[in-house]
Amino acid sequence: MPILQKSNAPMEKFNICVVGAGYVGLVTGTCLAELGHHVVCVDSDPAKLKTLRARKIPIYEPGLDKLFQHNIKEGRLRFAASIPEGMDFQGRVAQVVFIAVGTPPRHDGSADLSAVEAAAESVAKHMRDYTVLVDKSTVPVETGEWVIRTVDRFNKKGVPYDVVSNPEFLAEGTAVTDFLKPDRVVFGVSSPRAEAVMRKVYGGIKAPILVTDVKSAEIIKHASNSFLAAKISFVNAVAAVCERVGADVTMVAKGMGLDHRIGNLFLRPGLGFGGFCFPKDLEAFYWLSRQKGYDFQLLKAVKDINEYSKTWVLRKVEENLWNLEGKTVALLGLAFKPNTDDMRFAPSVDIVGMLKARHVNLRVYDPVSMANARALPAMKGVKFCRDAYDCVKGADAAALITEWPEFHALDFKRVHRLMRIPLILDGRNYYDPAAVRAAGFTYCSVGRP
Repeated sequence: MPILQKSNAPMEKFNICVVGAGYVGLVTGTCLAELGHHVVCVDSDPAKLKTLRARKIPIYEPGLDKLFQHNIKEGRLRFAASIPEGMDFQGRVAQVVFIAVGTPPRHDGSADLSAVEAAAESVAKHMRDYTVLVDKSTVPVETGEWVIRTVDRFNKKGVPYDVVSNPEFLAEGTAVTDFLKPDRVVFGVSSPRAEAVMRKVYGGIKAPILVTDVKSAEIIKHASNSFLAAKISFVNAVAAVCERVGADVTMVAKGMGLDHRIGNLFLRPGLGFGGFCFPKDLEAFYWLSRQKGYDFQLLKAVKDINEYSKTWVLRKVEENLWNLEGKTVALLGLAFKPNTDDMRFAPSVDIVGMLKARHVNLRVYDPVSMANARALPAMKGVKFCRDAYDCVKGADAAALITEWPEFHALDFKRVHRLMRIPLILDGRNYYDPAAVRAAGFTYCSVGRP
């Protein structure tokens, strides 16, 4: 079996069904259509389906809408409410089915794979010719074996098929580029026939292709995200030390990153990581390791450091404002990172909870994620503001939570006039300390003097 090659397979158009039109499914389906395939995205949520059929995308992702509109117009992308409908291409059947359903965490950290099972059962019942089932959802190792058992149980006609693990590496905010111009494409396969199909599916993409067994591919995604999370927690732990000795963590991180063995990516200190991937995958990998008899304690430490990093805003307002009850804090940014409206596991949610517990009055603003934030029970009682200047009005402290570009362009003289106490807490080390202090502010940043 070839291990690592550049993609050079001829482009061949396939009928592809993508089960799940959430973040991963919609990006995957749209980009596969952009490669020339005929794609049907299936989703059981009537409201989401109505939105998609009205040619609107329900998520914020730069560059996606243009491809979405183009491929609908060209007739390569459409939407269905069920898997049987999604596998039907005007009398012909889907040759490849991507399973991109949600795998949310359970309370014990394990992944809820019930949607994967349901999708595999439905596909098994409606296959009519050789089909490649592709696990695109982030799933724990051995999921492929369970998908095979499920398909075998309901594949009454004995239709030939293969199960493939094709982990996604889509970062919110750059997902379109990540799909069309990836660092690598990983296939976990168990037959040459499945490998050949997957090479043709991705034939329009020029990237290294790593071909492995199914279990190795499943672990690659969890291991990759856990390692990146570990880099973030490591630099945040270094930042905590730097604060205590008066060193500058940005210089420390720069010095580390110049070592080619380490690299500078994911060495930016801040308020910890969020989003749906890193926290969920870290928990799932830790849970799996314990289930298999290995206590992967490093992963627990990564999580603990991340939780501590979220307390930075509370600690700094306590240091600077003394009694917090009745004080007003403005939070600039809510999404877990810029260029997304995703509030899942966003550090802002925990920060809001900590401050509310101290009876702080909260004013918040985010350029994109306000609607998603309003829907969260944790945000009850929070004042949502129309812009950044409205947000900081009358505040005793303003904390930068998400480094949106518009916050970098703030008129700090105007901000100074609007605030009751000129205190800036820069949770992302986004500003030049000297410039902010020169504008008359008390300025605090993460791991910098």
